[in-house]
Amino acid sequence: MTPTRRCSRTACGRPAVATLTYVYADQTAVLGPLAVYAEPHAYDLCEAHSERLSAPLGWEVLRLAPDPSTVGPSSDDLLALADAVREAAKPAPPPPVSEPVHARETARRGHLRVLTTE
Repeated sequence: MTPTRRCSRTACGRPAVATLTYVYADQTAVLGPLAVYAEPHAYDLCEAHSERLSAPLGWEVLRLAPDPSTVGPSSDDLLALADAVREAAKPAPPPPVSEPVHARETARRGHLRVLTTE
């Protein structure tokens, strides 16, 4: 499991809940749900900083609200979790039974031995 991402604002250690990106061509700041992956040109913000966000003069702030159906775990997530738990709970298969190997010493040099199998 990955550690919680922190707010990008200086000296803020709170967990991030939203991701801010800029569309310079449209002079738009887009604030949406926390991105799945941390991107180098995006800023993760905590709840307090995302609520107080303002854009430069002439810019528009576009706030994307998360879809309520995707906020919690979906049925697919719960099924995947249940499958993973079932798989982990299965007993390990026994190791394959192999024939015993009979070795015969053919030569010796000090403490070393040369063995051949039959």
